[in-house]
Amino acid sequence: MRFTPQFLDELKSRLPVSEVVGRRVKLTRSGRELKGLSPFNKEKTPSFFVNDQKEAWFDFSSGKNGSIFDFVMLTEGVTFPEAVERLAQMAGVALPKVSHEDQQRDARAKTLHDVMELAAKFFETTLASRVGAKARGYLADRSLDPATQLKFRLGYASAERFALKEHLGSHGIPVEDMIEAGLLISGGDIPVPFDRFRDRVMFPITDIRGRVIAFGGRAMDKDAQAKYLNSPETPLFHKGHTLYNIAAARQAAHDGAPIIVVEGYVDVIAMVTAGYAAAVAPLGTALTEDQLALLWKMADEPVLCFDGDKAGIRAAFRAVDIAMPRLTPGKSLKFALLPQGQDPDDLLRSAGREAVVEVIEAAKPLAAMLWTRETEGHQFDTPERRAALEARINEVTTGIADESVRKYYRQDFQERLRQFFAPAQGQGFGGRGNFQRGQGAGQPNWREREQAGAGGGASRFGAKFGAKRPEIGSRNTPYVVVSQQMASSPLHRGARTAVPLREALILQAALNHPWLLHDHMEELASLEFRYPDAERLKAALIDIAAHAQAADSAAIRAELTARDLTGVTERIQAAITTASVWGARPDAAPEDVLVTWQQLVALHRQWHSLTKELKDAEQALGQDSSEANYLRLRDVKVRLERMDGTEALIEGFGASSGRGARSL
Repeated sequence: MRFTPQFLDELKSRLPVSEVVGRRVKLTRSGRELKGLSPFNKEKTPSFFVNDQKEAWFDFSSGKNGSIFDFVMLTEGVTFPEAVERLAQMAGVALPKVSHEDQQRDARAKTLHDVMELAAKFFETTLASRVGAKARGYLADRSLDPATQLKFRLGYASAERFALKEHLGSHGIPVEDMIEAGLLISGGDIPVPFDRFRDRVMFPITDIRGRVIAFGGRAMDKDAQAKYLNSPETPLFHKGHTLYNIAAARQAAHDGAPIIVVEGYVDVIAMVTAGYAAAVAPLGTALTEDQLALLWKMADEPVLCFDGDKAGIRAAFRAVDIAMPRLTPGKSLKFALLPQGQDPDDLLRSAGREAVVEVIEAAKPLAAMLWTRETEGHQFDTPERRAALEARINEVTTGIADESVRKYYRQDFQERLRQFFAPAQGQGFGGRGNFQRGQGAGQPNWREREQAGAGGGASRFGAKFGAKRPEIGSRNTPYVVVSQQMASSPLHRGARTAVPLREALILQAALNHPWLLHDHMEELASLEFRYPDAERLKAALIDIAAHAQAADSAAIRAELTARDLTGVTERIQAAITTASVWGARPDAAPEDVLVTWQQLVALHRQWHSLTKELKDAEQALGQDSSEANYLRLRDVKVRLERMDGTEALIEGFGASSGRGARSL
């Protein structure tokens, strides 16, 4: 709706700024003005001023200022038309009349909103009924409890062909309205229109005001032609113009929550469950220009969260291309990459909230993502290849419309290029280039990897797997950038997002050698595992062994499959990236298995003890930065490093199995 300047001036004359602001800010007289504490920043000395004569307010702590309309938009997180409507209601002024065509369009939209609301309530009721038992079971399996179902207004469309049509018809809704709202399938070759959504869990999609405008349906039948089905384009719904959970996210973002963009409905719900209330998702498409503009209205730097596999990386790169020409001062994107093969819902259920937080906190800026795209996996060992990289960088940055942003991007990438191709220290003319610097500003260098989290540093990687740190500037290390998969692996991102290797090896040994469950059950039961899935598998193995439900490895795996733990065992197996721990393999001799088991268990207990000591030492140093506390902390860290070196000795066992002894 358009508002005339005369109407807006009338609102200003009827509503003094002090009256509007006074609803949220306690004001006191200060000369010709009123002052109070800023509603945008925490402060003890008032820096917020109101001047009714100038019809304006000024907040010197944040630099914000404006009219009554600006104040309502900023403090209540609404659009300009919504702010005008609220102020008109406050002033007791009727909104201006619109044209006959506008009135007809608004009336039609209101009718369709009513139809969609009726449909949403019907789906909610069906989910709660006997017919919805299967759907409730699916939601329970996805850890979506009843409270979450109510919060997101989840529902169920039964398998019946005309269930919704008959329900809406009983409320006097014409079939034409149902078709226009996208709820029925119709056409010249369809004599009787029927329900579009059948046998699907239903996710209502709302507009920015929280009104239902469409639905997304998840098929219950695994053989369904489309796993997810969205409403078609309608007068209310344009899938490239809105986002799932937009209404709740806008309010949460206004309250200070970061905007997190994920790929699907359940992912949004998982992120909200993990504490990210401003999570949203595109609706079955890649991120569009309109959706990007919508995100930037809510936050300066939304975080796009993608799967760490090839498809997720491609989606991230597409988002880079969409954003680059539209960058403006202060408006950008950040990118968070999930462990490969896991979406936010998988990660939350398998590794807990801490793993999700870790992924989001590791998000990197758009410039770093662009640098990764242009350098990842390429060799730059000739002048021509280096020149080609520089040409690509120049071409991409030229596309930035804003002159100031374009200037700073060029400066940033010139510096990255300079560091990337800088000769190694101590090398003369003809040096091949610095491998460490060659990672680029967007890639973790060796020092950063050493600090990448408990059990995940480069030095520990070398100790465990025998990897040799590349010689800086070596002829064997041309300009090759570490792959994105490596950069986003648990080694670099911390251990919470994947099964810690030691926990995986203990469980693999028990799976491959069931006699361990019989002889060392109490020992296994006493171990504390960090990774939730590892703890689940441990409990299942103990339960199976205690009830003598399986005697050999194959029978145990079959029982785990029957308990729906196949995915867990696969994740445990995937965490073991080396075959050199001989004693955990199925063909290892019992003597080697026992020695390896004892080493793994002892190291696991020692690690738990040391990590507790480390936490206590860090807390002590934080409370009292004395030399004694500093030395205590350093001592614990040294012992942790020694323990990592000791762990590598496990790889030396295996002579009893016929494996050649390894020189240590």
